[in-house]
Amino acid sequence: MASSKSDLPQGTLDLLILKTVALGPVHGYAIAQRLQQISRDVVQVPGGSLYPALHRLETRKLLAAEWRQTASGRDAKFYRLTRSGRARLEAETANWKRLSETVGLILGMAEGGAQ
Repeated sequence: MASSKSDLPQGTLDLLILKTVALGPVHGYAIAQRLQQISRDVVQVPGGSLYPALHRLETRKLLAAEWRQTASGRDAKFYRLTRSGRARLEAETANWKRLSETVGLILGMAEGGAQ
């Protein structure tokens, strides 16, 4: 039986986080919620994967963060994209599109030869 969830290929989580944060400042839990909602529950990022990725992106200066209050009044670290993060997002998006088009071509081959 096939699972409705999908494991993300290596490096994809960073791209998805950068894209989500590009929409505007957001805290970690909301990033996970947005990814799950937009993907119709296919992408579910546990905190044990999300927070180390956020820390890594912040360390690499692709994200900047500041503590603020959420709508519910709790303190949370809100992330925003840096100039370097936007450049990385654009480059990685182009790479991903090229790769996915190429994989699509390969998967579209008829058995015994190209279509």
